[in-house]
Amino acid sequence: MNGPSRPACPTCPVPVHTQFASFELVGPIVENGLDPATDPAWADSGAKSPAEYARWAGHLCGVTCLRMALGADAPSLFALRDGALGYGAYTEDTDGSIRGLVYAPFVAYVRERHGLDATVHRHLAPQEIPALLDEGRSVMASVHYAIRHPRRPAPGRGGHLVLLTSRTADGTGVHFHNPSGTTAATRSAELPLAEFERFFAGRGVSMRVRG
Repeated sequence: MNGPSRPACPTCPVPVHTQFASFELVGPIVENGLDPATDPAWADSGAKSPAEYARWAGHLCGVTCLRMALGADAPSLFALRDGALGYGAYTEDTDGSIRGLVYAPFVAYVRERHGLDATVHRHLAPQEIPALLDEGRSVMASVHYAIRHPRRPAPGRGGHLVLLTSRTADGTGVHFHNPSGTTAATRSAELPLAEFERFFAGRGVSMRVRG
């Protein structure tokens, strides 16, 4: 299950959370087809039932990134889902399909309800990311979910969200937290920027705790 989080401050380490309540079940769920409703920790997410948890958790990479950015006092995953849903950052079709995350209403939500300085980046070059990180911003970046297997060819770009937290020590790469990371090394990971770019869709949202 998710461990302790950090205080909401720009200089504190960013906590690791996943969009599924049990770390050890992320791999079986996303790669082996395990029914999320069987996750024994589902109630920790704030969902009202195993069925609600199973239906929504796979769509909540974005609010998981927000939860990490908010730190120790962050609401539960589904409380954040409810807030984002209320702002239109997620929508539900008449057939029950879930759509989102929609960046503009999401940014309005995090600004107004959580006090974060947030900006939509509809066109974000990889080379622009380090400067945002140097400003103390976290960057929620659209990547392909296969980024958890970086040694394999990238099958595409976008469709999943990860939270970039800082540069690597040598300055040439990025640290990021992956809401669907299947191991400790893929939940809190790093890649050279050129490798990250193979999965990156060139868009995202940057966020910073207001001082």
